[in-house]
Amino acid sequence: MQCLRTTVARLRPLAATQAAQSLAQCRPSMPEGGVRTLQPVRSLNESAAAEPFLNGTSSNYVEEMYYAWLENPKNVHKVGKLSDGGGGAHSNGWKFEGILAILNGCYNMFILTAAAGVIKIGRLNVLANVIRKELDQIFCQFDSKLEAADEGSGDVKYHLGMYHRRMNRVSDRFITLSLMANPSHLEAVDPVVQGKTKAEQFYSGDTDGKRVMSILLHGDAAFAGQGIVYETFHLSDLPSYTTHGTIHVVVNNQIGFTTDPRMARSSPYPTDVARVVNAPIFHVNADDPEAVMFVCNVAAEWRNTFHKDVVVDLVCYRRNGHNEMDEPMFTQPLMYKQIKKQKGVLQKFAEKLIAEGVVTIQHYEEEIARYDKICEEAYAQSKDEKILHIKHWLDSPWPGFFTLEGQPKTMRCPSTGISEHELCHIGNIASSVPLEDFTIHGGLSRILKGRANMVSQRICDWALGEYMAFGSLLKEGIHVRLSGQDVERGTFSHRHHVLHDQNVDRRICIPMNYIAADQAPYTVCNSSLSEYGVLGFELGFAMASPNALVLWEAQFGDFHNTAQCIIDQFISSGQAKWVRQNGIVLLLPHGMEGMGPEHSSARPERFLQMCNDDPDVIPNLSGDFAVHQLYDCNWIVANCSTPANYFHVLRRQILLPFRKPLIVFTPKSLLRHPEAKSSFDDMLPGTHFQRLIPDEGPAAVSPQEVKRVIFCTGKIFYELIRERKTRGMDDAVAIIRIEQLSPFPFDLVKAETDRYMNADLVWCQEEHKNQGYYDYVKPRLRTTLRRTRPIWYAGRDPAAAPATGNKHTHLTELQRLLDTAFDLEKFPRKPQRPV
Repeated sequence: MQCLRTTVARLRPLAATQAAQSLAQCRPSMPEGGVRTLQPVRSLNESAAAEPFLNGTSSNYVEEMYYAWLENPKNVHKVGKLSDGGGGAHSNGWKFEGILAILNGCYNMFILTAAAGVIKIGRLNVLANVIRKELDQIFCQFDSKLEAADEGSGDVKYHLGMYHRRMNRVSDRFITLSLMANPSHLEAVDPVVQGKTKAEQFYSGDTDGKRVMSILLHGDAAFAGQGIVYETFHLSDLPSYTTHGTIHVVVNNQIGFTTDPRMARSSPYPTDVARVVNAPIFHVNADDPEAVMFVCNVAAEWRNTFHKDVVVDLVCYRRNGHNEMDEPMFTQPLMYKQIKKQKGVLQKFAEKLIAEGVVTIQHYEEEIARYDKICEEAYAQSKDEKILHIKHWLDSPWPGFFTLEGQPKTMRCPSTGISEHELCHIGNIASSVPLEDFTIHGGLSRILKGRANMVSQRICDWALGEYMAFGSLLKEGIHVRLSGQDVERGTFSHRHHVLHDQNVDRRICIPMNYIAADQAPYTVCNSSLSEYGVLGFELGFAMASPNALVLWEAQFGDFHNTAQCIIDQFISSGQAKWVRQNGIVLLLPHGMEGMGPEHSSARPERFLQMCNDDPDVIPNLSGDFAVHQLYDCNWIVANCSTPANYFHVLRRQILLPFRKPLIVFTPKSLLRHPEAKSSFDDMLPGTHFQRLIPDEGPAAVSPQEVKRVIFCTGKIFYELIRERKTRGMDDAVAIIRIEQLSPFPFDLVKAETDRYMNADLVWCQEEHKNQGYYDYVKPRLRTTLRRTRPIWYAGRDPAAAPATGNKHTHLTELQRLLDTAFDLEKFPRKPQRPV
């Protein structure tokens, strides 16, 4: 408590000192070694709302909390105390009882849905006793001989999630519980849970968080050490991210694997990070189950009264090592000598109840035997299982979206085009201000006028193509949510989905919400300056429903690397591990334009390296190959070169009969490039996303005369066609764009290479050779050709940094790769052997 006393003194030195002295003078004398005899002025018999330092109405939260503690040390914020022997409860002992207390409190306040994120330790306990997962299914996870019934890698039992609807016998109400699957990366699931909770609130119309809530269970070392905890707290009160209060339960084992608290954090308590949002923190002795239940009920009441975050710190210990085989005496010998002397919390509590006459020894032993029998019967039943089903552990089912067997209802994708009437209507909305007496910026007036001119000419640029995709989906009842840094205006000032009145503060207009009377709502929200937390949040939001287009846009593509944990552990491998599909879209601005190493590359090589297709095997090209290929992949990677194709790939994301993450490398300079425009004809009914765009110029007329075929993707196409025209080589060189990089369009590439049999083949990219797409594309091109023709490279040399920061060097490198691409004598025409 000295730390709290010091904090108060720093905040209000004079007042704190005088008040503390005044209180000390009023206290009766206490003999040395005696017991405190001060009669408490406050107590927690009142509701949380009665305490000003708890209900958020006090401006001196820390100071009042300190005075309350002086009046009665058992008052709120520190309920109970660790015994001198280093006691407390085993971390698995009363965690689930605390959760039940929280849920019971929430039942009585009309909470109908709860999403939870739980650490690995004690997770099976929570699954069995809170989520009520069938015990035989839990025991099956320990049988190494069972064969998995589902495709993919599966995951260890301590990571699996669960979805369950159960009755609370206290309130006689049903509640839906969703325990999120999560990786070993501690706390990574926090923003995912928050995003799913927000989505459930959104779809149920729960604008105040009165029916849907989230509970997060943490470990002490991770809560203090992982920065994602801080990021998640800072989302808690943002308008488009708030879940209206989360209950955080910290299982404070006073150790992190083998690391002591003095080495694990600089703050006095592991929960001090919660003070950044002024959340009340209850430290409770987990050796006292009644105190735990009491505090958890208070936490539930706090959350449901004030809709703010609250933290329960279960001060306990870890009876054994980090896992079943770990030896804690290696690193904490004295601590574990004390722990071995401690009675278990169940034994302590049973002895207390027996001594008070609440229960008899016989009743206690009968209850223990009854539960043991339940476990034994479930274990015996698990032996009858022959197959291990991961689908039974799904944390976010989508009722009605799949068949009863969990398969897509069809394996076809309809046309993603829309009528010209719709294109014109959405275009007119995009170029207007629906509200009256709304003054926009003069520069924005010119942008809207330019959009109107494009609509009249039946063309669209990148921003308008995106508007068409979003608007048409909204009109079809599909919710669209776009999140990220500066997405409302767009990093490059091209989007302008939120208009600001120049004369009235905070008066805004979102034209996208005026497309149709019965449309779905459009959510566009600038995020905090966070990638890890916000991407995790949007991933969780996308889990809740397949009938929504959820997009996260990086300010610059390379900024996604601070969210790499979410990408690696959840997005790329989530379906393989947890049989859980997700249709989230990542928009990553990418392109070499002389802007330096940190604003150029979205690191496409990293996404392509995580694709699960085999580079050495040509798939079966029969049937609806394109859709089956999408179904088999772990995610889709695209680099669109036209607004129409961008329009189609976004709409296809919803019209597919299943869901896959979509990674789109979006342009920067192409946003205003005069040639990067599409005709309405490319977006009408009957049109689709083009996985590959062939050459449509003079080279395509006489393919046998073509000397070179250049394969490329993205922005470099426009550099290539300009250089080809300058050199007068339109007949000699064909340029083919691969728009969908993964899954690789083997069928379309084969058709093009067969068409240009006399040409040498070159892959051209603006990225460095050890980056970009080359290492992914080359083996697949060679497999398509059955290694009968070589694939040459035209691009930048290998480098450590993604791009140069010098404009002159950038232009020199660009011209060098263009010279290589169009020098017909650069590569030998007939190789000595197949490569």
